[in-house]
Amino acid sequence: MDVMGDKATLLDTGRFVQPSDRDETGEGEAVDEARTRLAAQAGEVEAMSVLGAMLLRRGDLDGAEPLLRAATAEGDRAAANNLGVLLHQRGYTDDAAGWWRIAAVAGSAAAAHALGRYHRERGDEPAAEYWLRQSAEQGHALGAYALADLLEHRGDTAAEQWMRSAAERGHREAAYRLARALDRRAPHEDEFGTGDGHGGGDRDGTSGGVRYGDTAGSGSRAGSRSGDGSDSGAGSASGGAPVPGDEAEQWYRQAAARGHQRAALQLGAILEKRGELKEAGRWYLTSAKDGEARAACALGFLLRDAGDTESAAVWWLRAAQDGDGNAANALGALHAERGETQTAERWYRAAMDAGDVNGAYNLGLLCAEQARTAQAEQWYRRAAYAGHREAANALAVLLLQGGDATGAEPWFSKAAEAGSVDAAFNLGILFAGRGEETVALPWYERAAAAGHTEAALQVGIARLRDGDEREAEQHLRCAAGGGSAEAAYRLASVLDARRPPTPAHELGEQVHEKTECEEWYERAASQGHRRAQVRVGMLSAARGDVVEAARWYREAAEAGSRNGAFNLGLLLAREGSEPEAAVWWARAADAGHGRAALRLALVYARRGELAEGQRWADRAVSLGPVEVSERAARLRDALRQELTA
Repeated sequence: MDVMGDKATLLDTGRFVQPSDRDETGEGEAVDEARTRLAAQAGEVEAMSVLGAMLLRRGDLDGAEPLLRAATAEGDRAAANNLGVLLHQRGYTDDAAGWWRIAAVAGSAAAAHALGRYHRERGDEPAAEYWLRQSAEQGHALGAYALADLLEHRGDTAAEQWMRSAAERGHREAAYRLARALDRRAPHEDEFGTGDGHGGGDRDGTSGGVRYGDTAGSGSRAGSRSGDGSDSGAGSASGGAPVPGDEAEQWYRQAAARGHQRAALQLGAILEKRGELKEAGRWYLTSAKDGEARAACALGFLLRDAGDTESAAVWWLRAAQDGDGNAANALGALHAERGETQTAERWYRAAMDAGDVNGAYNLGLLCAEQARTAQAEQWYRRAAYAGHREAANALAVLLLQGGDATGAEPWFSKAAEAGSVDAAFNLGILFAGRGEETVALPWYERAAAAGHTEAALQVGIARLRDGDEREAEQHLRCAAGGGSAEAAYRLASVLDARRPPTPAHELGEQVHEKTECEEWYERAASQGHRRAQVRVGMLSAARGDVVEAARWYREAAEAGSRNGAFNLGLLLAREGSEPEAAVWWARAADAGHGRAALRLALVYARRGELAEGQRWADRAVSLGPVEVSERAARLRDALRQELTA
């Protein structure tokens, strides 16, 4: 039993010296014990009870038993309770219960608690509840906690009331469990819930999934936090009562201050999420030093984020050696980043042995990076069969790359149904590749709703195809905001088509103010989108900014844009640099630009190089479009007549 004796009665005797009154040498305690022993030898009942309790705490059962029996015979309820404790320690549980009953009937809350525990261990819940309630109603913290635990097991809503009562009386486990109960009602995710993807960086459990067409080893490794705790919710509303998350934090703090490891871990998580990293680190450290492996792991991530990888590795090592699979994964990722693949593999295997399925997934990634495809597939399968959604997605990608689209589809579906955003997108691509656009679209929409940039682009394109420009714009904005250059270009094109004619200045000059569509064109152009670069060049030329226009045309042309090369040639020709213009037109014409070929034909005709002009005119006729072909044909015929004259 945690408490031996009716604490209130024993302290009331005045023979128990409070810790603050004792001197550091222990002499005061020895003197008190000697006095108590003399009083007990003189037959004083309270002294016998107190001395028996002292010896019991010290482990001197033989010395304590006769004193406690003598005091009990004189009706001392604290002695009866402690005699029960002594007999329980000797293994005489039923005899102990008899003495606890005597003490409980006499009003001992501690004995009622012990008797309630006795009955619960034997499955007699009605009797257990009766005695635990007797103890709790007398204000006994252990009794209140045990009653709350019993009621919670039954699903009785009164459990929280008694848990709170025990917590208010300083019971640290009750404070922790009360915080957990409040936390579960708060609208947020579980900070130490089991993550799905692992790697070298992310603690939120998300994995950079393997996208369709990527190599199977391109997913990121994340070290996600795992365990049984929760974050707190948002802060309290100003001027109002605290929300559950606030109250939960208060109880976590109380339990942590009393040395509760998991409470310190949860408090650290709450503070870290709020950005109070220094205090979070202190609580993680406190919990880690007390042996909480998850706190050591979390402290490692905090140190790594602060740039102290070496210290992070020390705490991850400590946590991993204590069986924390998450820390083992983090160590594996750390060594993989350093190119120490054998050590990385060893830690991933340790994570797997600790029951962390992410270890198998990370082993798959490691093997895929080393082109050990068969082994990668083996580890992906192992993780996928265990329910790892990103492993299922990676496995599907691997199968698809091997030409097994039939085998890949069910794994994409399984991963997507389990919540993998990348798998939903990949499934959309798979169906679209078969021409099943209507089947692909719902998967794109699911991925887009979860923030997948490329999926949002595909939905936007589909909406444009259906003529729903308003919804298309919404999805294109999401994709463009997420960094898609193609989405930015298409969004700019949609906005561009809506623009009214450019207003004229009152003096006859055109006014060219930069519009939203131009800003999106520029964003796409800055990301290397060739058509956007050409369009920005055209808009710059319209503003009279020849230098800027030439810069964008040149950038597009050098990246392979035939329109960029053609427009750059036009700009150079206007500026009097026709020889250089001809170079760019030749590049455009070689890439299939009919107008560029026609321009070259005209250049060579003016120079008198009729044969070369005729050759480019023939090329322009074949390239088109129709109006170019017609003009080129007339020019070719004229040059032919000139050559045969």
